[in-house]
Amino acid sequence: MNSKLSVLGATMLVLSINSNAYALCDDSHSFMDLACQRLAKTWNEGDSDIYLPFHTYHLRSAYTDEKIDSFREDNWGLGYGRSRYENGNLDMVYGMYFLDSHSKPEPMVGYAHEWMWGDTQALHAGLGYTVFVTARSDLSNYMPIPAILPIASVNYGKVSVNTTYVPGGNGYGNIFFFWSRFSF
Repeated sequence: MNSKLSVLGATMLVLSINSNAYALCDDSHSFMDLACQRLAKTWNEGDSDIYLPFHTYHLRSAYTDEKIDSFREDNWGLGYGRSRYENGNLDMVYGMYFLDSHSKPEPMVGYAHEWMWGDTQALHAGLGYTVFVTARSDLSNYMPIPAILPIASVNYGKVSVNTTYVPGGNGYGNIFFFWSRFSF
C-alpha cells in the first residue's frame, strides 16, 4: 500500500507545480533544458484541461474469450492537465487516475505533443506521441514504469476524443486506450 501512496504523492507533486515552473529550467540550449522550458511554458501559459478516461479495447486476436471476459474495458477515471497550441500544434502536460483492465487503480503523469491538421477552433485531428510514467499492480507492484506511445485525436474546438495503442504479444498489451479532454 505504501508504494500506491508514494505514486499518488508523486502524481500530486507533479500536478502542483506552481506558476514559477520556469525557474526549474536552465537557459541553455541543451535537449533537456529545451524540454524543460517547453513543459514549463505549457504549464504556465496553457489552458486547463479535464481528462476523462473511458474505455480500453483489447484486441480480440491477442486474448482468449475467457481472458477478454475477465477484463474491465470501461475504465472510468479522472485527470487534470494543461495544454497549449503553438504553431498550430498541441502540447499537453497531464496526470490521470483510472481503473486498469483488472479494476485496479492506475495513475499516470506525462507530456504529449500532437501535430494538428484543420482549424483548431473547429474540427481538427492530431497525431503525435506521449512520454509518461505510470504504475500498475500487475506489472511492477506500483513501481514507476516509464513509457512512450503514439497518440491520435479528433477534436472540435476545446473538446477531444483521444487514443493510444499499447503494443504487446499474445496475452498481454495489444490495447487501445481512449479518453476525452475538455479544455477551459
